[in-house]
Amino acid sequence: MDLGIKGKWALVGGASKGLGFGCAKALVLEGVNVCIVARTQGPLDDALKALKALNPSVTVVAVAADITTEKGRESVWSVPAGPGKDYDIVVTNAGGPPPGDFRNWAREDWVKALDANMLTPIELIKATVDKMAERGFGRIINITSGSVKAPIDNLGLSNGARSGLTGFVAGLARTEKMAGSNVTINNLLPGAFDTDRIRETMKGMVQKTGKTMDEVAQMRVKTIPSGRFGNTDEFGSTCAFLCSQHASYITGQNILIDGGAYKGTH
Repeated sequence: MDLGIKGKWALVGGASKGLGFGCAKALVLEGVNVCIVARTQGPLDDALKALKALNPSVTVVAVAADITTEKGRESVWSVPAGPGKDYDIVVTNAGGPPPGDFRNWAREDWVKALDANMLTPIELIKATVDKMAERGFGRIINITSGSVKAPIDNLGLSNGARSGLTGFVAGLARTEKMAGSNVTINNLLPGAFDTDRIRETMKGMVQKTGKTMDEVAQMRVKTIPSGRFGNTDEFGSTCAFLCSQHASYITGQNILIDGGAYKGTH
C-alpha cells in the first residue's frame, strides 16, 4: 500500500533507538524526509547512518539536543537542511520518568516529568500545527504509554504526566480547525516492547523479588496473550499508517499496541 506521504517532512523525537527509531525507519522507507532528535551523539550518529542506508533518495538529518528544553527545540527549527517549523508530520517522544514510590518524589520530580511527557509535546504541537492546517495536511503522533489506559503502580510520574497530555489532545484534535483541515492528532500507547525502557522498569522487580532479569522478563511475557514482547518495526509500521493519507478519518484516538495484554473493553 502506498501511504501517500512520499516527500513529506517528519520530525521524530527520541529517534536514536527504540520506538522512536522504529517510527523514523518506517517513515524513511515510505519516502519521507526525516529529522531525528536525541540527546546522545553516538547512538544518534549510528541511527542517522542506518536510516540513510535504508533509502538514499530521502533527506535524513540528525540533531543532538534535549528537545524538552527551549534551546533544544530551537536547534530543531534552525537545522539547515530541515523545513524550519513547516513539518508535515511530528512524532513526539521523550524518555519516560523513572519508576518509584510517590512518597519519595519531590516537586522537582513532578515538574521534570510534566516537562518531558506533557509540556514538550504540547510545545511541539503549538509550533507546527497551525501551519499544517494552512497547508491542509498534518499528522501529530504522540508516543505515550499503555499505562494511560491501565496505570502501573510504580510509574506514577508517567501515569500522571501522560494522562495530562491525553486529555489535552482529546480536546484539540476534535476542533474544527484541526479535524476540518486534515490535521490529525493521535496517541500511540505501547505496551511491553523489547526496548531499553522495559528493561529499566523491570529492574525494580528484580530488586523486589530477587529474581534475575530473565526470570522477571518471562513473568512479564506470561501476562501477554501474544506470548512475546513487541518489536520496534511493528510499532513503526503502525505509526507510519497513522501518518498516511489513508488515516485522515482517525483523530483524537489512543491506539493501544500491547499484544492483547489490556483486559478492558475500551
